[in-house]
Amino acid sequence: MRPADHLAAIVEFSDDAIISKDLDGVILTWNAGAERVYGYTAEEAMGKQMAMLLPPSRATEEDSILRQLRSGERVSHFETTRIRKDGKEIHVSLTISPVRDMDGTIVGASHVARDITDRKQFDQQLRQTQRLESLGVLAGGIAHDFNNLLTGIMGHASIVSEMLAGSSPVQGHLRDVLSAGQRLADLTRQLLAYSGRGKMTIAPLDLSDLVREITALIQTSVPKTVQVRLQLDEDLPAINADASQMQQIIMNLIINGAEAIPRGETGTVLVTTGRQTVDESYLRTVSLPPDMKSGDYVTLEVHDTGSGMTPETQARIFDPFFTTKITGRGLGLAAVLGIIKSHQGAIKVYSQIGKGTTFKILFPEAGVEEQRVQKSPREDLGGHGLVLVVDDEDVIRRVAKSALEIYGYSVLLAEDGQQAVQIYEQRANEIDVVLLDLVMPKLGGEETFRNLRSINPKVRVILSSGYSDSQAQEQFRGKRLAGFLKKPYTATQIGEELKRALTNGDSR
Repeated sequence: MRPADHLAAIVEFSDDAIISKDLDGVILTWNAGAERVYGYTAEEAMGKQMAMLLPPSRATEEDSILRQLRSGERVSHFETTRIRKDGKEIHVSLTISPVRDMDGTIVGASHVARDITDRKQFDQQLRQTQRLESLGVLAGGIAHDFNNLLTGIMGHASIVSEMLAGSSPVQGHLRDVLSAGQRLADLTRQLLAYSGRGKMTIAPLDLSDLVREITALIQTSVPKTVQVRLQLDEDLPAINADASQMQQIIMNLIINGAEAIPRGETGTVLVTTGRQTVDESYLRTVSLPPDMKSGDYVTLEVHDTGSGMTPETQARIFDPFFTTKITGRGLGLAAVLGIIKSHQGAIKVYSQIGKGTTFKILFPEAGVEEQRVQKSPREDLGGHGLVLVVDDEDVIRRVAKSALEIYGYSVLLAEDGQQAVQIYEQRANEIDVVLLDLVMPKLGGEETFRNLRSINPKVRVILSSGYSDSQAQEQFRGKRLAGFLKKPYTATQIGEELKRALTNGDSR
């Protein structure tokens, strides 16, 4: 094969688009690679302007390239976007060089384009993954530290509550502190779930109670010109739900409703709960999972007296990233829909311009056997014995010590795993239970546990962590823990877990 034919074959069968054009941008030659990259045949492309490949956002790019070529400049590895014949936008890397005649005069240009769409998508996915991993690590760290602080707040509040008479007027304030602390703990669980270090928990839940608690917490986020009113069923059946996710729905809908009322105008957001028996014809009018059945449902409605939505806006409100706000990512309602469907629920939207909007959500009632059993608030948690509390946070050590002493226990304190092992070596025969933090400097919880077991194989250890029970169980699988105490915890919870560990005898 002659060199010229060899070169022609290389050009023709290259995977890259190899094109020649004149200085006005008219296509002169078009190889098979160009057909694969751009979708046009040679017959369709030759004689046309290269500008036909430009997306509207880059309409002037070819003119700029031609000016550079006329001045003798070369465009190397220029990454941009182009439009294929089928309308798909692709990413390309361009190398464009002037072509000269025998006298050195620039008469045209060679245009080499490589489709880098897959690489760009991979790079974007990699960057997104790295960002999410970094945010996950950050979220997990914040949640861990936050849980430690919450343990101090909720622990001390519950200790004061235990010390005061039940009729004390302070009890109401302490209940508010503990309720707010629990809601913050639920938010922290969401951070842990995002970081991959937590787990959502489905349990029977009274939606009226949750609405009342959440509304009290978010009043400061609602403009003073907007009144939040509640009409809550006081005898509402329980639903099976994750409390933190229900909290997210309630907060999102109330804040969205408040923001729908024009700034400076007075308005109302009305939140109601109730029960409704629905049939198949009604279910066909709502957004719902395909396996939803007619029957009895608990309802949550959030109605605002805002400006309302057009049918076009209503059709898009659950789309990810769609928003009618000046700022914001528009993820809220998409997330709400996902949570509702994951709980086998349904949602219906009513809206009229000038009349406001109503979001109505239906959740299946929990079965009779799943309804919550109210425990006696004054269960006998008194006991005796020696407990070794191991935690690197001073406030948590003090909370645990005070709570346990209220219930009659004696307490030893260790600020890290090394100190705990030293104390246990000296007093193993006296110590009944070790309350052990999972994450500590010097000697972590798992290593400390191994050292304690080497001293006494039957040591009772209650593990304590701000991370999830499931994660701790996985990490300590087969190691016979006596119990697990999730941070943040109250005095009652630490008393209950210790009573359970001592009652069950040897570690499991």
